[in-house]
Amino acid sequence: MSDQPYKPQNSERQVQAYWQENSTFEVSENSDKPKFYCLAMFPYPSGQLHMGHVRTYTLGDVIARFQRLQGKNVLHPMGWDAFGLPAENAAIKHDIPPAKWTHSNIAHMKDQLQSLGFSYDWSREFATCNADYYRWEQWFFTKMFSKGLVYKKAAMVNWDPVDQTVLANEQVIDGRGWRSGALVERRELAQWFLKITDYAQELLDNLDGLDGWPEKIKTMQRNWIGRSTGVEMTFPLPKIDNVDLDGVTVYTTRPDTLMGATYLAVAPQHPLAKTAAAKNPELAEFLTQCNQVKVAEADMAKMEKLGMDTGYTASHPLTGEAIPVWVANFVLMEYGSGAVMSVPAHDQRDFEFAKKYGLPIKQVVAPATDSDEVCDIAEAAYVSKKGVLTNSGEFDGLNFGEAFKQIAQALGDKNLGETQVNYRIRDWGVSRQRYWGCPIPIINCEKCGAVAVPEDQLPVTLPTDVQFDGIGSPIKKMESFYKTTCPTCGGEAQRETDTFDTFMESSWYYARFASANNENEMLDERAKYWTSVDHYVGGEEHAILHLLYARFFHKVMRDEGLVDTDEPFEKLLALGMVLKDGVKMSKSAGDAGDPKLLLDAYGADAVRMAMMFAAPPEQSFEWSEHGVESANRWLRTKLFKVVDDHLARGAIEALNKDQLNDSQKETRRVVHETIAKAADDYGRRLSFNTVVSSSMSLMNHLIKSDDKTPQGRAVAQEALTAVVTIMAPITPHICHELLLRLTGEKLEEIVWLDVDEAALVKTTVPIIVQVNGKLRGKLEMSVDDSKQDIEAAARKVENVEKYIEGKTIRKVIVVPAKLINFVVS
Repeated sequence: MSDQPYKPQNSERQVQAYWQENSTFEVSENSDKPKFYCLAMFPYPSGQLHMGHVRTYTLGDVIARFQRLQGKNVLHPMGWDAFGLPAENAAIKHDIPPAKWTHSNIAHMKDQLQSLGFSYDWSREFATCNADYYRWEQWFFTKMFSKGLVYKKAAMVNWDPVDQTVLANEQVIDGRGWRSGALVERRELAQWFLKITDYAQELLDNLDGLDGWPEKIKTMQRNWIGRSTGVEMTFPLPKIDNVDLDGVTVYTTRPDTLMGATYLAVAPQHPLAKTAAAKNPELAEFLTQCNQVKVAEADMAKMEKLGMDTGYTASHPLTGEAIPVWVANFVLMEYGSGAVMSVPAHDQRDFEFAKKYGLPIKQVVAPATDSDEVCDIAEAAYVSKKGVLTNSGEFDGLNFGEAFKQIAQALGDKNLGETQVNYRIRDWGVSRQRYWGCPIPIINCEKCGAVAVPEDQLPVTLPTDVQFDGIGSPIKKMESFYKTTCPTCGGEAQRETDTFDTFMESSWYYARFASANNENEMLDERAKYWTSVDHYVGGEEHAILHLLYARFFHKVMRDEGLVDTDEPFEKLLALGMVLKDGVKMSKSAGDAGDPKLLLDAYGADAVRMAMMFAAPPEQSFEWSEHGVESANRWLRTKLFKVVDDHLARGAIEALNKDQLNDSQKETRRVVHETIAKAADDYGRRLSFNTVVSSSMSLMNHLIKSDDKTPQGRAVAQEALTAVVTIMAPITPHICHELLLRLTGEKLEEIVWLDVDEAALVKTTVPIIVQVNGKLRGKLEMSVDDSKQDIEAAARKVENVEKYIEGKTIRKVIVVPAKLINFVVS
């Protein structure tokens, strides 16, 4: 028996020191064990961990530790997603260089992660703000540039006026910047783009093979990629100011409604809108107002639909009828051609707009005669594809499919349209007008244009000795940075002063962990050994952003021969949120919780156990410190004390299965059922809360049996070893200590327990005792007992005797292994 009660802080520090001194979790590729790559999304070094971090990284660690117990060669690395706006904001606020602020935060957060006992291979650690990381990102960008996967164009962008940078569509939430919360404006800027659309179909098709991904996440990606089949058509324009124009090109998935088009709507940034505004001050003011508001598809349902007539008309491509052209605030320039065909009778948005501005509504599709669909064009648009065409001339009576083909053919005959597959996804704009990011490795030369920085001149290093005035990026004002010579012609040139979107760094970091110490290559053969990641852990809020970009990067890396799989992440665990008063806990809101306070009070194992016991990983849950207190109490008073008392009783005999009584056999059955269930909960179901509850139940059973006989203690030894092994992925510190005391073995040197199938055979069964169908008692009977044995035992149950005494037993019904019922009168 130990001299002192369990003190987690002391014990945990000692165990962590042992792991560190022995490089316990460092792995190499030179192993005959099957590989397993477990990765949790690496953190932004904001300064301290919050409870959301604790949950994410505990879940990842539990998975990694269980897989080690399965005899796998497990890679479980950690690094830092270190570029980003908060470092710049802190620099402005506290007058501290972003690099210094970032590295100070990394040191502090690393201490916090280590204090939680996570089994990371720290030898592979890197921060994405270090040049030895981002030089390879720049190198890869130049490779994409040479392959034609990179281009620069003037585009309408989402401008965050507070952070003074461009945001991707996905980074605008309800019209506001995802970090600053500021209302986003629309501006036209020259931007660098990656052609993710070249991989749209493969990104879509490969989702079907991601069996280890939640269906919800795959659906979100399918919707974002948004494949559709429709018709691209042109509405011809007359000469405007004696200038021939190409016409207004639109794309529609409903060509069957073409004969019902009563107006065209173009984006405020459309060339036709600008031409009209040049002579119409009122329209010009309207365009200015539209450009001050971010309009994303997600916002459209909420916003007021506004428009203004340009005064121009286009010709209907089949009838020649004059169709007015309007500017509308709900049309996006970056989607398709920036113009839409408006059919008010068959599109609710167009219907509402037409009603508001008194535009014609012409019905051209009606329910089929055998249909029970309701159609009242005076009240709402009829949007069904199940109808037949009407008021459509030669196309009357056709259903959707027939009309699609024939109208597309008619447009093709006039060279005014063709069938086309389109995607909702847009190319990825990666330019950011901020300082603290990876410099884009492009040199702009007046003679040669945009030239990629040669490989022998990489990395383009971000200056760290900079002065902040709070307005824009300082490197845009640093001649020492941007003045250079063209690598092609040797003339004067300027470096690109934009930096990469920080999602660039997180799109390939998982692969760099495999080759982190390679100074000569982005990736080497070790990346092919480790990738794809076997199990990836993180929040579902990254479904579109990070996860889609990483899938794109992986396919480009595959095509460059750097990896040899199609997908970066085989299995994805998308986590629910940690809530406080029903709201997501966040550092910015000041309620994220400092885990250090809990670690000091209760220890890392208690924090980890509470996190895993609170809810299944995919569910959100309400955080409470009470759960940590309860976990600490169980570890101290149940697990540690019971093992301590057990060992204090002296030497333990070897288990002899042939000498066990029924009670001891029953305990072994519970032990091996718990082992089997835990393996399934860990490996297949990812139900870590039930691992904890099963372990608690086993301990309760063991405490209740309290068998101090030699074989009883032998069974207890087996049971306690099982509990310690089962709980080790969740509470590794206490289990490291207790396993050493119980068996002399080190936790990192053992494998998962074998299930004794013979022990699972039940030797006793519970029997319900009824009198006239009402419960009057319970029995525990041997599975070998006869009906006569059960009846004899049931008659002796005290509560049964009084209900049958003096009565005539008409019938005795025995259902083997379930119940016995005395029918009396």
